[in-house]
Amino acid sequence: MFAKIRIGITAKLFAAIFSTCMLVLITMHWGVRLSFEHGFIDYIKKGNEQRLIMLSDALSDQYEQHGNWDFLRHNNKLIFQILRSLEQNPDATSTLPPHGWRTPFWVIDQHFHVMIGPRGPVPPEGTRRNITTSDGRIVGWVIGSPPERLTRSADINFDQQQRRTSWIIVALTMLLAALVTWLMSRGLLAPVKRLVEGTQHLAAGNFTSRVEASSRDELGRLAQDFNRLASTLEKNERMRRAFMADISHELRTPLAILRGELEAIQDGVRKLTPESIVSLQGEVSTLTKLVDDVHQLSLSDEGALAYRKRHTDLVPLLEMVASNFAGRFSSRALRLTLRLPEQAPLFGDPDRLMQLFTNLMENSLRYTDAGGGLTIALENRPDGEWIYFDDSAPGITDEQCQQIFERFYRAENSRNRASGGSGLGLAICQNIVEAHDGTIKADHSDAGGVRITVHLPHKNH
Repeated sequence: MFAKIRIGITAKLFAAIFSTCMLVLITMHWGVRLSFEHGFIDYIKKGNEQRLIMLSDALSDQYEQHGNWDFLRHNNKLIFQILRSLEQNPDATSTLPPHGWRTPFWVIDQHFHVMIGPRGPVPPEGTRRNITTSDGRIVGWVIGSPPERLTRSADINFDQQQRRTSWIIVALTMLLAALVTWLMSRGLLAPVKRLVEGTQHLAAGNFTSRVEASSRDELGRLAQDFNRLASTLEKNERMRRAFMADISHELRTPLAILRGELEAIQDGVRKLTPESIVSLQGEVSTLTKLVDDVHQLSLSDEGALAYRKRHTDLVPLLEMVASNFAGRFSSRALRLTLRLPEQAPLFGDPDRLMQLFTNLMENSLRYTDAGGGLTIALENRPDGEWIYFDDSAPGITDEQCQQIFERFYRAENSRNRASGGSGLGLAICQNIVEAHDGTIKADHSDAGGVRITVHLPHKNH
């Protein structure tokens, strides 16, 4: 059994880029080689054709001077003298490639007898130039062998040298491509590695982990999203710990009171009277309300609250809730004022909206000093319904305006349960408003207290 080898993304990216570079290099190398070989042979062919023309013209002059070919038959020395004179003539060779003939050639007379040339048959497909006198008679031909391949040692050596040089260039280019590819793959994957390390930290519970988002490409946006996710997880972890600490604190106090009173009754310090039973029932009611609020909050957090939305009117809902609180407000010497239009149509859940208004009025009732009051105003706007809950003193600070919707938060300093409640009502309000795609915020009221602004947008259904 062989161990399974895991190839990293860096190696895969390096292999992909490097193999592509190699494919391009090898293709270019063979393309250049083929182009060079064909071009070099064409270059030789062109030079030989021009020399054949010049040699045929020179032999024509020599034939007219001698009147026959006896001076040339098997006289290789003379033919090379003629060739040398042509090579040394700058006017005649200004357009010719240097270094002379690169393929065999033959000189034959008008009777097709070979006068000059290597032994063996004359190639019928060779380049043929007529040797013509001044009166137009053809007295012979100069035939050159077709340069289908290199035959001279100098040309072969030159071709081999070019071949070696090209392979050396390919090898050096491969090394350079490998280096550049390695650096490029590392640079491209550095943000990915940072994201992998950050994800591992998040998986280990280190929600303070952040990654550098220096680029503006897709990886940069992914890093920014990762940081936002880590920030959200960190915030949720803090809220979870604070929630557990707060709920344990909230449950501990009524349980301690219940335990103390029960132990007092058990020890005979306090008698079981109707008054003591009422006190015990009050603590049980406090615990029951706290547990119910926590249950409602957990349902609203998970989106498990049943929302049965339909076309409804906010004005009757606010009037109904206000009538339910009228007696309690009056008993505490608080004024309750409504400034409502004739109607405020909205698509929403009337039961949850009544729960929203009830919690907000309960919050004002608990935190408003006697002699003050609460004013509820509703405005119809094109972008939705705007509802304002303005109560009188005492007010809250700017910092408390940002914290008032947090769980178990109560603005009054004593954190007295009798006046402050469980501290979950406004958190539930925020979840209900968000379930209706709205917003809720706290600000300073002109009456000296707190203004709660609820925006519920219109929805077409």
